[in-house]
Amino acid sequence: MSDSVRQLDPRRWKALAFIAIAQLMVVLDATIVNIALPSAQADLGISDGNRQWVITAYALAFGGLLLFGGRIADLWGRQRTFVTGLVGFAAASALGGAAMNTEILLGARALQGLFGALLAPAALSLLAVMFTDGKERAKAFGIYGAIAGGGGAIGLILGGVLTEYLDWRWTFYVNIPFAVIAAVGALLVIKEPAEARNRSSLDIPGVVLSTLGLVALVYGFTRAESHGWGDGGTIAMFVSTVVLLAAFVAVEARVKAPLLPLRVITDRNRGGVYLSLGLAIIAMFGLFLFLTYYLQIVKGYSPVKTGLAFLPMIAGMITGSTQIGARLMTRVQPRLLMGPGFVSAALGMLILTQMEVDSSYATLILPAQLLLGLGMGTAFMPAMSLATQGVRPADAGVASAMVNTSQQVGGAIGTALLNTIAASATTSYAAAHAAGATTEPARRLLTLQSMVHGYSSAIWWAVGILLTSAVIAVTLVTTRGGQGGSAAATDGSDDAALGDDSADEVEAQRIPVMVH
Repeated sequence: MSDSVRQLDPRRWKALAFIAIAQLMVVLDATIVNIALPSAQADLGISDGNRQWVITAYALAFGGLLLFGGRIADLWGRQRTFVTGLVGFAAASALGGAAMNTEILLGARALQGLFGALLAPAALSLLAVMFTDGKERAKAFGIYGAIAGGGGAIGLILGGVLTEYLDWRWTFYVNIPFAVIAAVGALLVIKEPAEARNRSSLDIPGVVLSTLGLVALVYGFTRAESHGWGDGGTIAMFVSTVVLLAAFVAVEARVKAPLLPLRVITDRNRGGVYLSLGLAIIAMFGLFLFLTYYLQIVKGYSPVKTGLAFLPMIAGMITGSTQIGARLMTRVQPRLLMGPGFVSAALGMLILTQMEVDSSYATLILPAQLLLGLGMGTAFMPAMSLATQGVRPADAGVASAMVNTSQQVGGAIGTALLNTIAASATTSYAAAHAAGATTEPARRLLTLQSMVHGYSSAIWWAVGILLTSAVIAVTLVTTRGGQGGSAAATDGSDDAALGDDSADEVEAQRIPVMVH
C-alpha cells in the first residue's frame, strides 16, 4: 500500500465542502443568467442580434480554454489555480453585475468563462488526488456528481428568485460570496500531495490548436442554432474544427510534454465515460430549455414557480448520486450503474414526449423529473470518478478538464441541435393545422399546440441519445475498479505509453483509487 493511501489528508472532507461550493457556483452560472437575460436585455438595450452573445461569450471562453486550464492546474498547482480561478470569477461577476452597457456585460461573461476554465478542472482534479480510499472516493464523487448534475436546475431556481424579487444584476453578484467563502476555505484547508505536480514545460502549439478548435466547435453549434446548419459560416466553423483538432492530435502524438497526453483519452474506460457523459449532457441541456419554455410560456408559471418546479429533479439527482451511486460504486461494476442510470433517465424523457398543452404537472412532469433525476444522478457519480481513475497524478488536471469539456461541448450541441429540431417541428405543425384556426382564440391555441409538438419531437431525439449513452457505457466501460484494487489494476493503457519508466516508478506516480 502506497504512502498516499496510508497518510490520508485529515482535512480532506473540509476541503470537499469548499470544492463543492466552487463547483456549484460554476455549474449554476451556466443557467442562472438565462432566466435574467430578458430583464438585462431591456435594461441595457441589448439588441436581439447581440442577446445570444451573453450566453455564447461565456460558452466560448469556458469551452475553448478548459484543456489549457486543466494543464495549468497540473503545472502550477491545483490549489493555486483553484484560488486564482475563484478570485478571477468573483471579479468578473462584479464587473458583470455593474455593467452599464452591452460591451462591458459581454466582456464580463467572457472573463467568467476564462476563470471558470481554470477553476472547474482544478476542482475535480483536487478531489482525484485528495480522495484515494475507495469508499471515501465514492462518497466524495457522489456529492460532486450530484452538484454537477443538479447545479443547472438550481441555477434556474436561484435565477428566478433573484430576478423576480431583486434585480437581474444579482444573478452576477450572487457569485461573489460563493467565491470568497470557497477561496478562503481553500487557502486554509486544501493541501494537495507534493507528488501530484507536473514539472514539464507547457505545450504552446497544443494550447493554440486545442483552444481554436474547441472555440470553433462550440461556436459552430451556436451559430447553427441562429443561422441554420446549411449557412456558409456554420459549415466553415465545422470544417475549421476538424482541421484544427486533427492538427492538435498530430501534435500531441509527437511532442515530448503534450497538453493532452493521448493515453488519457484512448483508454477504453475513460473514453467511454467522456463520450457517454457528453451525449447525456446533450439530452439534459435540451430538456432544461424545453421544460423551462413549457412551464413559463405554455403553463404560465412565474420565474420563481418555474425554478421550484425543477426541485424534484434536483432531489432525484442528489438521491441517485449519494444514496445509489456512492453506496453501490464499491460493490458493483460502474457500467451496471451508468447503463441503468441512463436508461432510467431515458424513461423519464419518454414520459415527457406525451406533453400536451393542458398536461398535469403532478401526473406527468413530476414522475418524469424524478426518473430523470434518479437516473442521471446514479450515472453521473461513477462517471465523475472513472474520468480521473488510473491517470498519473501529474495528468489529473487535464483528465478533469476532459470531463468539463465533454459537458460544455455536449451542452452547446444539445442546445443547438434539439432547438433546431423543435423549431422545425413547430413550424411544420403550425403550417399543417393553420386552415382550422380561423378565430383569434383558435390561433392562440394552435401556437401553443405547435410549440408543445416541437418540444415533444425534440425530446424523442433526447430519448434516443440517452439510450445511446447507456449502450456506450455498458459496452466500453468494462473496468471492475469499483470493486477494489488500485488504479493500476484497472488501467493498463497508461503503462504502454510511459516509455522507459520502470514498474515501480509507474506505481509511485499513480493515484491509488481503491484499497482493500
